[in-house]
Amino acid sequence: MSIPVYKDQYINGEWVPSQNPGKYADVEDPNTGKVVAQVPDGAVADMEAAVKAAKAAFVPWMNTPLAERKAYLVKVMENWQKKKPKVVEWLKKELGSPNGLSQLHVYLLDMHLGIALQQVEKIAFETRTPQGALVVKEPVGVVGCITPWNYPVNQIACKIFPAMLVGCTVVLKPSEVTPINAYLVAECIHEAGLPKGVFNMVFGHGQTVGHTLSAHPDVDMISFTGSTRAGKEITRTAADTLKVVKNELGGKSAALMLEDADMKKLVPEFMTQLLENSGQKCNALTRMLVPKSKYEEVCGIAKAVADGVLVGKADDPKAQVGPVANRVQYEKIQGLIKKGIEEGARVISGGLGKPDGLEDGFFVKPTVFADVHNKMTIAQEEIFGPVLSIIPYETEQEGIDIANDTIYGLNNAVAAADPEKALAVARQLRSGTVMVNGTFGTGDAPFGGYKQSGNAREWGLTGIEDFLLVKHMQGQPTQRPPKKPKSKL
Repeated sequence: MSIPVYKDQYINGEWVPSQNPGKYADVEDPNTGKVVAQVPDGAVADMEAAVKAAKAAFVPWMNTPLAERKAYLVKVMENWQKKKPKVVEWLKKELGSPNGLSQLHVYLLDMHLGIALQQVEKIAFETRTPQGALVVKEPVGVVGCITPWNYPVNQIACKIFPAMLVGCTVVLKPSEVTPINAYLVAECIHEAGLPKGVFNMVFGHGQTVGHTLSAHPDVDMISFTGSTRAGKEITRTAADTLKVVKNELGGKSAALMLEDADMKKLVPEFMTQLLENSGQKCNALTRMLVPKSKYEEVCGIAKAVADGVLVGKADDPKAQVGPVANRVQYEKIQGLIKKGIEEGARVISGGLGKPDGLEDGFFVKPTVFADVHNKMTIAQEEIFGPVLSIIPYETEQEGIDIANDTIYGLNNAVAAADPEKALAVARQLRSGTVMVNGTFGTGDAPFGGYKQSGNAREWGLTGIEDFLLVKHMQGQPTQRPPKKPKSKL
């Protein structure tokens, strides 16, 4: 049975053959390990052509009225509605996400684009200072967007659309692991008729086209989501041109359960947040910090939750958790589970190997470790899989200290019967997000981290402003500063 082979890049408003002819990256179905498509393994020349097109399009696009830019993106949204069923089916194949989760992935584009179209109206693009200076917010320029495989539609949406709305032009380098959904997004943009060069997309590996994008002197900003290791490398590469770099990176988030928390309600809720997308999420609550008086109770609840999760293929309507993305990811997770066992943690659910009957794909048993201390590898390294470490603490301050004892600072959670108490503790946690007594979030609030979780802020108004620069223009002031008194000396 033949598989689809995508040969083109999207450059300057056209689908054009890659300048690395005959070189492809395989797209594997993690449910089976089989190749289901191929995409271009792009050449440096592809990326250089895309950047050239984006640079040429920048000034005309920047000068296009906001209302017109919005109208183009409304057309993109309309086109997206027709593509959704196809995107869902491809996400089930290229990411392995079950049907319900694939539909959530697809919805996230609607959410981010819809919010951006609303929130951009709140930006004061021109203001006057009290002394009369004109302060202007302008698009940063050509933006290179490098997106990951774990939430591919989400990360494409919260980068390219805010950037284009405020007048930036874009070069997108999506993950070669989950590329087909990006092709479908690009089709929506092409069919909306945006001016040539405003949006460009190049497939290939990070070491080639990604490096070219990060280093290119005509790229004004890099917006990257991925691992902390890759974010550091991109920052180093971009440093020679002093371009703006906004990184949204890894995490090792903690759920801090206070003494009076509703354990029966919130332990399952926080674990569901971790297990979603097979644990492949940068803000996953992978550490659970529990008072010693509640430790055995929480371990029992967590074991029951993990034991009850149905792992299955994406086309199984009963599956709650699908496979992880690829063999590399599977082997990394297995290695860290093995390391946890070797360092003395106790497996109370799951463990090494694949669930019964799922030997073909890259499936991981939802795993819960007890008897973990925060210096263990599994408590410090981002596993990016369905693995929870339960850590006991004695005092509230010790729990706060353990939560903050990590190089990361993307997300945390607090559970307490008293909402004011929970908020007081949340203020002491060093992370860009803190979930309080639940996991509900809103798409109009900023998302991003502290420390080695990066410096980007995406989503909502803040996520739009990340793509703007501030200019101060002065001349004849409308209000002169007071005269200095003459010296009597």
